[in-house]
Amino acid sequence: MSNIYHYNHPFTTEGGYTFPSLDIAYDTFGTLSPNRDNVIWVCHALTANSDVADWWPHTVEQGCFLDPDKYFTVCANFLGSHYGTTGPLSINPATGERWYGDFPLITVRDMVRVHQLLAEYLGIERVKLLIGSSIGGFQCLEWAVMQPDFACKAAFIATTVRTQPWASGFNESQRMAIESDPTFGQHNEQAGANGMAVARSIALLSYRGGVAYNLSQEDSEPNEASFNRRVLSYQRYQGEKLRRRFNAYSYYRLSQAVDSHNLGRGRGAVADVLKTIKAKSLVVAITSDILFPPADHQIMVENIPDVTYRTIDSVFGHDGFLVEHKLLNEIILDFINDER
Repeated sequence: MSNIYHYNHPFTTEGGYTFPSLDIAYDTFGTLSPNRDNVIWVCHALTANSDVADWWPHTVEQGCFLDPDKYFTVCANFLGSHYGTTGPLSINPATGERWYGDFPLITVRDMVRVHQLLAEYLGIERVKLLIGSSIGGFQCLEWAVMQPDFACKAAFIATTVRTQPWASGFNESQRMAIESDPTFGQHNEQAGANGMAVARSIALLSYRGGVAYNLSQEDSEPNEASFNRRVLSYQRYQGEKLRRRFNAYSYYRLSQAVDSHNLGRGRGAVADVLKTIKAKSLVVAITSDILFPPADHQIMVENIPDVTYRTIDSVFGHDGFLVEHKLLNEIILDFINDER
């Protein structure tokens, strides 16, 4: 069960809505050192939660980069999610009922500002490592710019400085799938769930890509014509898994937050913004990632002042940051332990 920090003060989003208070769900692992110099802050991806050990395999383990015997790891569920932090299933103070589809639009910067409130509450002024993948990387990039002295080191994994039209196109198709569910718009927790299952099956195509699908979902008898191909049950299984554990209103709003991501918005040229990052940085791209391909990472590599670039050669696409945990662990440990 996650911890809940109740922030009993107004919080105004970039879009201008003011929450009178916020709930922030978070988990910690390990023990904070007396000098408070062993903190690692993890920013999670789209439908994950604050329990890193639950969704990032073989990371919160002895000998791994979130080793609880060495590090004090913090992860907060971000604003708008389904796992404890204020979101669409929270109570709208104006109506006394749950928000559902009326939950306000939010941005990645709003998410980071909520993280900063939690860091202040926990008395954490600086972290040894700030790390995130995918939309977690969005948050880390924003945080490294918004508060340059917060992280000694930062790792940006399978991410991008701006959501490109290709990724937004996938998101819009997913929202169209949710909108096509006749229950979407109703005031109940299961509204839009079947549409979200379809949306998730669309998302999986972008997370894995054709090479991974053709390798992992090939039929046992590939030369036989069949109406019951293995991949069909895989798509339905993945959609059903998310339908059972997540909320369509959260999924919809979070996909819009992803679309809003642009590190240069209101700041000027992205290259110049990246030059303000003080943290010693690691950029990790996955060779087969079609959602945020290696080319998207080059602007970070070329403009962050103190940066190391590594690639993970994997067939598993964007999901490589979850699947290739052994390779990623080696890369992150090398980065943490490099005192140059």
